[in-house]
Amino acid sequence: MTSAFQELPIERLCKRVTTGATPLRSRKDYFESGSIDWYKTGELKDWYLGPAAEHITELALEETSAKLFPANTVLMAMYGDGRTITSLGILRASAATNQACCAMLVDEERCDARYFFYALKSRRHLLLQLASGGAQRNLSGRLIKEFALPAPPLPVQRQIASILSTYDELIENSQRRIKILEEMARALYREWFVHFRFPGHEKLQRVASLLGEIPKGWEIVAFTEIADVLSGGTPKTDVAEYWDGEIPFFTPRDAPDCFYVQYTDKQITELGLSKCASELYPPDTVLITARGTVGKVALPSVPMAMNQSCYALRGRPGIPQRFLFLMTLQQVDYLKTGSVEIQVG
Repeated sequence: MTSAFQELPIERLCKRVTTGATPLRSRKDYFESGSIDWYKTGELKDWYLGPAAEHITELALEETSAKLFPANTVLMAMYGDGRTITSLGILRASAATNQACCAMLVDEERCDARYFFYALKSRRHLLLQLASGGAQRNLSGRLIKEFALPAPPLPVQRQIASILSTYDELIENSQRRIKILEEMARALYREWFVHFRFPGHEKLQRVASLLGEIPKGWEIVAFTEIADVLSGGTPKTDVAEYWDGEIPFFTPRDAPDCFYVQYTDKQITELGLSKCASELYPPDTVLITARGTVGKVALPSVPMAMNQSCYALRGRPGIPQRFLFLMTLQQVDYLKTGSVEIQVG
């Protein structure tokens, strides 16, 4: 179906299309005590941006090619693979970015910034097809400027943006509540199984152990005594029949900021699963990343396979998966060293 609206290149919908910059890292006065949000592509999560992980100073803006972009600037990742390239964000307030972010300052007399964001989001798969490069694809500024988006009249744009942003705001609020509940679960685990302040703990005697005093009746065991540690694998990437199937394929890129993961960047076929070392792991299998983004822990909410950069943890009889998950979160620093001992009641 063809669009009923005219299509205009991005450069005609924007006052300016440019990129940010990275101030010289060796100049501490460009970063220390900085108050200006400075975003990198990994912080683009397809919605309004929160506080930046790093900040730069006014001096950095004065002496380098870093730029201060106004609120409602739409950002897009120009480089990377997997989920990074074409990731989007919108500035809530003035901020700077690094050079891997394309900054699009929308001409609000011609285009609504939120509509522009949604239009670009809906078509970025087409833009991604134009990206050049091998292992790490990239988008040039010229290619982005020439990429066309549907441009209905402004009142229609605002109506579309209002409807879609309402849903996104509901999703954001729900995710915020989920994170609060997840932190409550982690705090309860720490209270009961790390500090041993569980209901009735006052009545239990403490006894000495290798890790200090623990409640009587508990014991110290190696992690592998309570869980199986299973590995994954990747089907050959040059065999088309193995890919773009229905089975989510978990890699470190897919590790979420919350407990559960449902969607993955790549999917494999039943044939692809049969040709790799991974099993199809059921929901609530504990997945932990071992390379790249090391130490991220997740629970799949649907069956999924995983690559060789991850491990799957499956509790032995009597060990609930969610207990195993919370325990793994607590012990993840020890897991990185390969030396894990835990308390079991």
